[in-house]
Amino acid sequence: MSAIDLYARPSSEFATRLAQAAALLQFAATEHAGRIVQATSLGAEDMVLTDLIAQHRLNIAVATLQTGKLHAETLALIPRIEQRYGLQVELYHPSEQQVVQFVKANGERAMYQSIDLRKACCGIRKVEPLARMLATRSAWVTGLRREQSANRSEVPFSAPDDQGRIKFNPLADWPWSDIWHYIATNNVPYNPLHDQFYPSIGCEPCTRAIAVGEDFRSGRWWWEEEFQKECGLHVKEDAPVSAMGVAP
Repeated sequence: MSAIDLYARPSSEFATRLAQAAALLQFAATEHAGRIVQATSLGAEDMVLTDLIAQHRLNIAVATLQTGKLHAETLALIPRIEQRYGLQVELYHPSEQQVVQFVKANGERAMYQSIDLRKACCGIRKVEPLARMLATRSAWVTGLRREQSANRSEVPFSAPDDQGRIKFNPLADWPWSDIWHYIATNNVPYNPLHDQFYPSIGCEPCTRAIAVGEDFRSGRWWWEEEFQKECGLHVKEDAPVSAMGVAP
């Protein structure tokens, strides 16, 4: 059974939420013309946003982090997006030197050894490349939703990030069922891992399928406590990452 079969059920507020999300994207594109990017994780929510950006022909760039540890299924979405929408997906890679140094010092499975090492790996592979993605931008768009986790339960539709850029979250109040209803009705391409009970997909070593009844993000860093389950992309005041990848 596909994710569409399992989840695609429009809520009574779907039409209103869709109109509001489109309007917020249009506002963001106008206010930050040429200086705004969708930072896509290539998950279901972000595929909805990319589809809306393309449908409304909005002046919002689309970019993703090629961490070097993504699933093949995730990477395969990049050419599909480019072919379907005629958009170029900007790719941001981690520093090869920092990755080599980190792996040499800590091993390929460092993320399982301690929270500090896992966050250091995220810092090198995700946080630093994101900083480069946003360096020339005044705003960015994400697929954050309040339903995703307790840590995200109060996600606003827009707010300044810790660098003063405006962070837009057009799907903040969307339930999972509306995400999949939109995907189904608009024939949006999506990661086939979603059909294998991966609602939240990150790097391959840090993502697993979830069981019935588990929380949405329980498959991410499943060996850690719930309050620790962020990589730093959406958390303010992260500790800096040293050259060896360990936060001082």
